[in-house]
Amino acid sequence: MSSSQSPPQSGGVQVRIRALLPSLRPAEQRVAEHILGDPGGAPNLTITELAHACGTSETTVIRFCRAIGFDGYPGLRLALASDAGREASSEHTSFGGDISPSDDLADVVRKVTWHDARAIEDTANQVDVDTLQRVVDAVAAAGRVDLYGVGASAFVALDLQQKLYRIGRHAFAWSDTHVMLTSAAILHKGDVAFAISHSGETTDTIDALTEAKRHKATTVALTNFPRSRLAQAADLVLSTAARETTFRSGATASRIAQLSIIDCVFVGVAQRTYDDTRSALKATSLAVQSRRGGEQPRSRRGGRKR
Repeated sequence: MSSSQSPPQSGGVQVRIRALLPSLRPAEQRVAEHILGDPGGAPNLTITELAHACGTSETTVIRFCRAIGFDGYPGLRLALASDAGREASSEHTSFGGDISPSDDLADVVRKVTWHDARAIEDTANQVDVDTLQRVVDAVAAAGRVDLYGVGASAFVALDLQQKLYRIGRHAFAWSDTHVMLTSAAILHKGDVAFAISHSGETTDTIDALTEAKRHKATTVALTNFPRSRLAQAADLVLSTAARETTFRSGATASRIAQLSIIDCVFVGVAQRTYDDTRSALKATSLAVQSRRGGEQPRSRRGGRKR
């Protein structure tokens, strides 16, 4: 079994199914949706019962198992049972449901924050550290880092730009389609193009990353779906594991998951030049200190009045 088809490890099979759901065939998607809709009950079904419940065949169930990294149904069934056991041991499992019209505001708070916290936990559990290391290496060595994202992902791109700029890295975040394509066209080998899209299907972002790759830049994708078009266009893929829920509360969870990966990239880069990074952070902090309504920088205190 290849590395791309290996069974899910600590991230859990449900995380893998959600990530690969858009890339599955329609009949396989029905199997996935049934399992995600009743992850506790699915392990109790035989392959015949599961196929019948999904309105499909046993052959389709086996194809589904292989598509998500298992040799067959017994392995999937065991992994689902393990997932169900972990869920049952959690004190907050009941908070993981969708938001309903009958929920009071306290329920909404518990459910939204549960999804946000779970997005970070699931993302951390499934992150590919080897790929993350390669991204850190590329960004640390880059002459220039251009960041692409539209909508909510644009805010994540701006966050990484601000972090990298504070430690003296040449980073630029773009969200306008024409500007993204223009920036991509002037990148070179040794530069990095870093594209962010939860769905991985945002055409503007995909086009910019494809253009950057054409000019030999190292291309990085950050997405929730590792088989998306954006992922296919990238040299290196970092993935999140956020869940979509009613009222798009999952959109907040997706940004939080993306920001957690962004923090890992930033800290990895900053760690490379520890002393220079500390000096840069101190200098940039002092530069804006007077704007925070607190003390004046030391160089302005204690001076003799003239």
